[in-house]
Amino acid sequence: MNHQAIYALYATVVSVDDGAGAFDAQGNKVEIDMAAVNAWVNPNAYKAQRAAAYPSIPDQLDLLYHGGMDAWKAAITAVKEEFPK
Repeated sequence: MNHQAIYALYATVVSVDDGAGAFDAQGNKVEIDMAAVNAWVNPNAYKAQRAAAYPSIPDQLDLLYHGGMDAWKAAITAVKEEFPK
C-alpha cells in the first residue's frame, strides 16, 4: 500500500496497516479506493528527482570555472525542464 498517497487523499486516516487497512482516530476502518491511491502522483516527487539529477557541487563549480555562468545556468535549466514542478 502506498501510505503516503492514502494520507494525502484521506484526511481522516491516522494509521495504515498493510494487512488490515486504514483507520481514523477513533479506530474506525476507512474505505480506500485503491484505484485512486495507485493513480496518485506525489506533487513533491520532482524535488528528489532534481536532487539526484543535478551535477555535484564540485562539478558545478568546475563548470562555472571552465564554462562560465551561462554554461552552469544551461546545465541547471536542463534538469529543471526535465523534472518540472
